[in-house]
Amino acid sequence: MKKTLLPQTDSIEELARFWDTHDLTEFEDELEEINEPVFIRETAVIIRLLPEEAKAIKRIASSQGVPDSDLIYQWVQERLQTA
Repeated sequence: MKKTLLPQTDSIEELARFWDTHDLTEFEDELEEINEPVFIRETAVIIRLLPEEAKAIKRIASSQGVPDSDLIYQWVQERLQTA
């Protein structure tokens, strides 16, 4: 009998379908204990901008082909590295 492999996906839907039809005890020999966090929670921060500031950020982000939130994140990371 062929052994089922653990799914290699980050899709919650795919994982849910898999575990709906499988039992953890089928994979006891593949389990390992870990002592560090698996999921790192992000913290959302709200910043208030004037409309013209938000438009300028969107324009710059668009010219770079990235979402405005990614551009702001990049700016924060750059500033934190020099702090």
